[in-house]
Amino acid sequence: MGEQTGKFPSQARSCAGKDAPRYRDAGVDLDAAERAKAFTGAIKVAAFNGWSIGFFAAVTLLFGIFSLTALVLGVGMAVVARNEFKSRARILTPDPTGPELLWRNQVGFMALIILYCLWSMYVTPARPDPQMAELTELLGGDLDELVRSLTITVYVAVIALTAVFQGLNARYYFRRITTIEQYLSETPDWVLELQKSAGVS
Repeated sequence: MGEQTGKFPSQARSCAGKDAPRYRDAGVDLDAAERAKAFTGAIKVAAFNGWSIGFFAAVTLLFGIFSLTALVLGVGMAVVARNEFKSRARILTPDPTGPELLWRNQVGFMALIILYCLWSMYVTPARPDPQMAELTELLGGDLDELVRSLTITVYVAVIALTAVFQGLNARYYFRRITTIEQYLSETPDWVLELQKSAGVS
């Protein structure tokens, strides 16, 4: 579908044809695609996020067979991936509700990952690994405490990275809302109709 966005300018110009000078004299913008580039990049970003999150959702759901936590996390990630593709289709029309859903989706994804990390940090000290206890007894020293400290450090790092990455994604999508609204107000209806027909597969 990403390739279809490239049809917008050529279709607009071809439909204008010999009447292009008349359209330009009347103030009609035949170069709408140049302005559309300000938000069409979100289409590729949403596709990348959708496929990557969807992949990790599938892997996580496989572990959900043995873990309720993994099952909940996998389902949540699958919903996030679905929203990315759903919103991407809206941007193709173009529709400002697309990036609106996308930035909210990223905030929800961030909350999901942070909650998972906090829960894992809570249950790690509460549920000591029996095998780790045996290894600690064999090697001596407080190896179990070291592993817990490292585990918590990893989860804290994941929380920080998630806040930054998903936060930037949410900000990127949020700023596309105004861009699309401005584009819609400045673009002729006949060009918008061509874009809608090109964006629907």
